[in-house]
Amino acid sequence: MIRRKRLAAGALALLAALTAGTAFPATAAADGTDGRPAPQVELVLDVSGSMRERDVDGGTRMAAAKQAFGEVLDATPEEVLLGIRTLGANYPGDDRVEGCEDTEQLYPVGPLDRVEAKTAVATLTPTGWTPIGPALKAAARDFREGEGTRRIVLITDGEDTCQPLDPCEVAREIAARGIGLTIDTLGLVPDARTRDQLLCIAEATGGTYTSVRHKDELADRVGQLVERAAEPTVTPVAVEGTDACADAPVLESGLYTDRAEFGQARWYRVGLEPGQEVRAAVSVASDREVNPGYGVLLRAVTVRGREMVRGEAAGHGRTDLVSTGLRLPKEDDEEAPAEVVCLEVTHSFSPAAGVKTTPGLPVELTVDVVDGPSDASDVAAFGLGRGWWLIGALVVTGFLAGLVWGWVSRWRVAVWRTN
Repeated sequence: MIRRKRLAAGALALLAALTAGTAFPATAAADGTDGRPAPQVELVLDVSGSMRERDVDGGTRMAAAKQAFGEVLDATPEEVLLGIRTLGANYPGDDRVEGCEDTEQLYPVGPLDRVEAKTAVATLTPTGWTPIGPALKAAARDFREGEGTRRIVLITDGEDTCQPLDPCEVAREIAARGIGLTIDTLGLVPDARTRDQLLCIAEATGGTYTSVRHKDELADRVGQLVERAAEPTVTPVAVEGTDACADAPVLESGLYTDRAEFGQARWYRVGLEPGQEVRAAVSVASDREVNPGYGVLLRAVTVRGREMVRGEAAGHGRTDLVSTGLRLPKEDDEEAPAEVVCLEVTHSFSPAAGVKTTPGLPVELTVDVVDGPSDASDVAAFGLGRGWWLIGALVVTGFLAGLVWGWVSRWRVAVWRTN
């Protein structure tokens, strides 16, 4: 009996080892530093008196912000240099001049001490004015010297109360300095004037605006922006698509940015030499309030309008981004002449009532022109891509598992007959 259990256990261990060996191939050692300058992020938090309002999941706006900060600080990548600046956190009086100077760096941009940063945020109490413009000017000076990516993430529940220093003009001045600083804005109140101001700030520096109404949404979005700063970045090339393929700009491999009006198609052209194929992907961002129900379509067509391949995505509800892509394989005929492929980008977002329709929604287009496969070794041509590796591994695993199970079954029958 003991011998039977040991043999069965050994067979199961062998099966597990075979399965693990095929399903989880050896991985390379963790990547070390790649020599890139350290990315820098500063979180700018509104601590004005209005943050006491209790309209975020039954709690105050300040409580939601503190919870989001705690989760973001826990998840911040080690390579990110992070800082925290506040606005409206100290002066409770009515003197407008003094109230509009109320901004301070709570935690300097640098290596993150999570305990210290959390402790600093935990002591904040909603207090004063909303000097967004002065806070952004000061935040732009907080970053260390260097060439790493720089990002400000502004979280506020209202528009600036320190005019005539327009925060949108401040953002434009920062962008004009050419220091590569991006400002992303998050609004806690769906107020039209606040949304317009925060959208303007973000657009001026190539950032994003997001309206958030729940604690989880706030933490997720801030976390995404911090993680994005740590990713290797490629600066998109500004390009203007046209209304028809005939006069569309010719694109090479690269990353491009454009704007697409509501209900408008944007056209681009890509030249292909014999033996080449094109792979393209497009993302459309909803940087303002839009109606539920949306979609994006990317088509590759001939110059005569015949569709060759398409990629599309659709959804319902609220979203910040929708993406799709396509692949146009090379012609089977190696002697085929060079040709021009037309790429059409359209989206079905529609603006909510009272929302500005101009400028159009941000479009990011990635184009990759590569040499096509020379033989059937590129199994992606069969539509499965690298999935063939997984299928092969499963077939081998199933075959070996069948042999082991058959051996165990025959052994058990033999023992049963003997007994």
